[in-house]
This record gives sequence, structure tokens and C-alpha cells, in this order.
Amino acid sequence: MLYVIIKTVETVCFSDIGVVLLEIWMNSAEELSEMVKSGKIDTENLIQEYSKRIEKYDSNIKSFIQFEKNPSYLKEKKGKNDFPIPYALKDNILSLGFRTTCASKILWNFQSSYDSTVNLKLKNIGGILMGKNNLDEFAMGTSTEFSSFFTTKNPWDSTRIPGGSSGGSAAAVASCMIPFSLGSDTGGSIRIPASFCGIVGYKPTYGLVSRYGLVAFSSSMDQIGPLCRSVRDAAIITEKISGLDDKDSTSAKSSVNFKDIEKDIKDMRFVIVSECYKSMDPDIKFLFDENVSMLKWMGVSVDEISFSEYEMALSVYHIISTAEASSNLARFDGVRYGLRVNADTCQNVNFSSRSSGFGDEVKRRIILGTYNLSSDNYPVFFEKAQKIRRKLKHFFDKIFKKYDAVISPTSPVLPYKIGECSDIFGYYKIDSYTVFANLGGYPAISVPMGFISGLPVGFHIMCNSFQDELLLRIARAFEKKCGVFEDNFYPVPHLEMT
Repeated sequence: MLYVIIKTVETVCFSDIGVVLLEIWMNSAEELSEMVKSGKIDTENLIQEYSKRIEKYDSNIKSFIQFEKNPSYLKEKKGKNDFPIPYALKDNILSLGFRTTCASKILWNFQSSYDSTVNLKLKNIGGILMGKNNLDEFAMGTSTEFSSFFTTKNPWDSTRIPGGSSGGSAAAVASCMIPFSLGSDTGGSIRIPASFCGIVGYKPTYGLVSRYGLVAFSSSMDQIGPLCRSVRDAAIITEKISGLDDKDSTSAKSSVNFKDIEKDIKDMRFVIVSECYKSMDPDIKFLFDENVSMLKWMGVSVDEISFSEYEMALSVYHIISTAEASSNLARFDGVRYGLRVNADTCQNVNFSSRSSGFGDEVKRRIILGTYNLSSDNYPVFFEKAQKIRRKLKHFFDKIFKKYDAVISPTSPVLPYKIGECSDIFGYYKIDSYTVFANLGGYPAISVPMGFISGLPVGFHIMCNSFQDELLLRIARAFEKKCGVFEDNFYPVPHLEMT
């Protein structure tokens, strides 16, 4: 697979940020913001530059469900101009002026009736929303194959999946069609596509970023976070969108300050759960061990521990998430909003609308969730799963009293070819390393650590709740000393036009 290493491009020095590339679209969100504010480039020219790339390449990648070439509020934007750059949203996050489809037929024409908190915060500081990214329908999947509209392709190999459910967001950022995108993470839906597409994907602590305006999948695990080109971008974007929100009762009062992100991590203590090695691809294990050796060279101690309940986490996740999905998706009844199929009775309207509007994966999870919540099965499945979830959290809470971070690869496998995986249980195992962060509400991040057969692989870091500053500091140190981050940039894929 051909790709271009960014460091080979001719560079120029700019301000005190470091190196800025002559190709505008290659720069990070941080650098673009500084360039616009200093007058080096114009916002409208910046929009045009990214619009050209989207028009040129997205007909092949298919990362955008909606794209606004000339954002209507560009000349009317008010308020501060602290972050005047373009961005995109996963299409389950509401934004006035755009449809919010959740990549589902049942919402194919639903116009957002209000702005999500994260979108409003970005608009108020000068951000320009350029479009909505593709996803697995209602964020249920890890490949973006379960979108009702089309499958997004991996920019590094267009025959392979980009990961999911935020696959459209990851592919758009990896292709440099947008500086960053906001996605949602329920069991790894930001971190898995970030790993498969070779970018940074960050899931903040549960509640650190408001979920108001996010179409709910599993309310106790959903979290909005950024997909971007560097760890510094992830920190800066999170500072802009985090904070207490009166419209979200689960949002936290805690604020973030990443001023110490550049400090080293010498003498920190990391741990690996040894059970994760059982399901790991041998090539991924070899690459992971190489990066662990680099961390040790940096002065970090890395231990291994065993945890017998480790493999139960994936089952617990699917029992709880399907139960919550069954409840959350009951609102799509063909009466209040979304697709409506007319029938002779209200019950038949409900049945026909949901049958026509929901895809197979969504139906599968609704049925499983309803089964788990039934009176006979509730104590056997859902109640027991909640008890094991509490046990898992108790275990990791104890771990974080002794260690600074838990590390692993982001996924045990490489991205498979589109349509290749027919085993649904094998498909679910893709996010077996990432679900812990959502079950416990912990912050976690995926940072590129290398390539195998031309495909990027992510390094996963998880810290204790509300230790986001520590997490980003560790990730930044890893980014600079390990992995593939050179001359302040990650490699970018060679894109093909249709």
C-alpha cells in the first residue's frame, strides 16, 4: 500500500509552534487556528481548501453523509474567534441547519431542531461545521458496514473497513478532508476507527463532555470525544467542549487544563492485563512489545497482572448496551418523528415504521435488549451483568491506586476487508480491549504505534476517572518518543479518486 510520509514535504517555520507545512490541509487544528488568528491564512480560503479535498476524494472514501461547501453561517458567525477552523460531526450529534440521520432510514430526513452543546460551544468560538460523517446505524457496530446509506472505506486500503461506529469521522480526518471531527464512543467507537485509520481518538471521562444533543445508544456508556491529528489537538478540542452543562444531568463540574501535557513520564508505572494476549494477532503483539520496550527505555516501569474476569467484560457490555438501546430506541415509533409508514391501526404504524426504518444490526440489538429486560430474564442477565460491571470497576479502581495507566493494543486484530467478516461474534471481539473504559467511565485514548502490512495499528492507554490530564500527558509522551509521529506529524495515506 502506497503512502506519503509527511516529513518529506518541504516545510517552513511559523511562529513558536514549530514546523508548519506548505500544504494547508496537512496542518493540525492547533496550527491552523494560530495561522488564521495571526492573519497568515483566511478562514474562507481555508474552507475552500478543505472543500476541494472533500469534493476530490470523498466520492471514493464516502466519509460524509452531508457536506456544506459554503457554510451558511460563515459570514454571520458571532462571538469569539478563538478557534476559527472547520470541523465535522458524527451524524448522531445534532446541529441546526443539518439533518441528523444516525445513518438510519428511520431518520433519513430528520432536521435537527436544536444545537447539541458541543456544536454550540464550537460555533461560539468561531468553528465552522462543514458536514456530518457516516457511522454504523445508531452507532451500533465497529466497521461502518452497518450504515443504512453506504460503507465508508479505510483511506489506507479502500478494500478494508475504517472501524466504527465513528468510521466516517476517522476516515475524513485520516484523509485530511477535515482537521478534526467529534464522534461518540460507547464501547470503543472513537478509539477503534482511530486505530484502524492511523489517527488519535480520545474518549474523555464519562460526564466530562456534555451529551446533550447526542442521540442516545447506551446512556450509561455513551461519551462524545474528538478524532484528530495529534494528542495536542485532542487536548485543545476537549478544553473547548468540556464542562458542566445544565441540560445534561450526567455532566461533571470538573474542568480540564492540559498545560502540563509536555512533561515527561519518567518513573510512572503502567500495567498490562495478561489475558489480553490470548486473542491478540501475533504481528500486533510483536509491534506492541516493541513499543512497550520503548516506554521502558523512557524510564517507565511496565508490569503484567492476571484478571480472571477479564474476558467477561465483552458479554457484560453487550447485555447492558443492548438493554439500554432497546429502551432508548423505543421513541422511534412512527408517530412523533422520523419515518412513518401509514397503516390501519396505530400498532401497525409502529410495527411497519420500525420494520422498514431499522437495519438488521439495530433490530438484532433491540431484540436482545428486550429479551434481557423481560421479567424472567432481568435477574438472570441484566441484573447479573450490572453486578459484574461493578466488580470490574472495583478491580480497575484498585489497579489505579498502584498504577498510572493500563495499556494494550487498541484492537486485537487488523481491519478486515469489507464484507469479509460473517461471524457476528468474531465481529464483536474487535472492541474487546476498549469496552472497559466505558463500563467504568474511565478516560482512554488510541495513539498510532506503527504499521503492519501497510495498515496502521493503535496503542491504547486508559487512566482513572477524571485523570484526563494524566492520560493526555502519557499519550503525548508516547506520541513524541514511540510510534510513528515524526516532525510533528503522522503519515498520511495516498488517496485515490473514483
